Amino acid sequence: MPSASITLDPAFRTGEVPRRLFGSFVEHMGRSIYEGIYEPSHPKADDDGLRRDVVELVRELGPTVVRYPGGNFVSNYRWEDGVGPQAERPRRLDLAWRSIESNQFGLSEFMRWAKLADVEPMMAVNLGTRGVQEALDLLEYSNHPGGTALSDLRIKHGDADPYDVKLWCLGNELDGPWQVGHKSALEYGRLAAETGRAMKLVDPSIELVACGSSNSSMPTFGSWEQTVLREAYDYVDYISLHAYYEERDGDVESFLASALDMDHFIESVVSTADAIGAELGNRKRINLSFDEWNVWYQSKFHASDIAVGRSEWVEHPRVIEDEYNVTDAVVVGTLLNSLLRHGDRVTVACQAQLVNVIAPIRSEPGSDSWRQTIFHPFAQMAGRATGSVLQLAVSSDSYESEKFGTAPLLDASATWDAESRRLTLFAANRGLDDALDLAVDLRSLDPAGTDGRIEDALTLAVADDGSRFTANDQQRPDSVGMIPLSNVVVDSGTLKAELPPLSWSVIALDFQ
Repeated sequence: MPSASITLDPAFRTGEVPRRLFGSFVEHMGRSIYEGIYEPSHPKADDDGLRRDVVELVRELGPTVVRYPGGNFVSNYRWEDGVGPQAERPRRLDLAWRSIESNQFGLSEFMRWAKLADVEPMMAVNLGTRGVQEALDLLEYSNHPGGTALSDLRIKHGDADPYDVKLWCLGNELDGPWQVGHKSALEYGRLAAETGRAMKLVDPSIELVACGSSNSSMPTFGSWEQTVLREAYDYVDYISLHAYYEERDGDVESFLASALDMDHFIESVVSTADAIGAELGNRKRINLSFDEWNVWYQSKFHASDIAVGRSEWVEHPRVIEDEYNVTDAVVVGTLLNSLLRHGDRVTVACQAQLVNVIAPIRSEPGSDSWRQTIFHPFAQMAGRATGSVLQLAVSSDSYESEKFGTAPLLDASATWDAESRRLTLFAANRGLDDALDLAVDLRSLDPAGTDGRIEDALTLAVADDGSRFTANDQQRPDSVGMIPLSNVVVDSGTLKAELPPLSWSVIALDFQ
């Protein structure tokens, strides 16, 4: 049997678990909003048209922050269209996804939904077709308490208290030629600096995210970050990263190693940001906002009619409603591990998206909502990762992947909560055929030699009668989920576990 070992010590930590790491994203794209979180005619909708069945699943999933309203959508969006009486709101062409936007769901509805779902709002401003003044107007409407034209307009619209949004994205993916209002790095960097400087005059307490590269394979990756940060370093707090992964041409070995690419992407951007800070003589540290990430079968999307440009304009068409299987869920678990391992610098992250569009939650109009396979690792980590992120010394048998070279069979992260004296281990076995024999040295947590109590041990894996392609759907919503992990023991300061083939597991131990 292949094997792996972990040595850990609570003295070796990367920092506290950043709670904003467990974020999500809703965009006016496809059925993410309409028929997703908002459907007034649904039997479980409340008086605001918000689907309570979806809200319950969102609360179970546990996102802490949700980015809105885009995404590509924001680069052609007029925020004023989504406030005030719904009957008076204009219908507009959405150029990003070639659809009709009814604007029946807008800023005020999102803020009510965020409060109901118990998430922090993360707002994006349009720096594609608009600029500094429109961003200032949105900030004044949202955060100023009253006594000005736009804050009084918010009060007139029924929201007496300011929204107090702290986290703001300065546009979206403006390095991409597909983006409405695509800009060069210098154009965008100057605009981000001007907008950020002005927004912090209105509300100095806000935090700003500058657009990094849309992905690490962009031809301008690296140089884009350098140029943008040279212009905007003084005014922004984060630089963004976006990455999506998929299994291509049956190369499952490379797909399972996707977190190695995420690790490298993060570490490259950290190095770039720190180098620019040193160049500028600025001691402020720029953190990372990985505010779009997920498994996304882009090859299928690029062959779809919306990608190539359908002729008709319709409301909320079905777009990239990927159905996720066991393999996808294991990969998502490893991507979560990567984010957690880098929690000292990646302090905001948003899985894209929340409902229907490449999402952990699916719903049908007038009917059911359910958990996709990728729901489970996210919910487990969001609910259990508390305290400090531990640095792990890992030794593992490995395998070869075509795209990323040698990859360890074990992918892991862990947290230590000193107050509750709880260790939580998140561990994936990338092996397709064999279980992985895991040994974890716990002696640093248990100097008295009493051994920890196994509080919980769960795994997501291929069922005995299933395949790695098994997925959840409306008819079989519980085909894949977390099940008890057997063969886990603690003895003489060592945790021993047998991780099933192609699995992502969570093991929690209490040391009282």
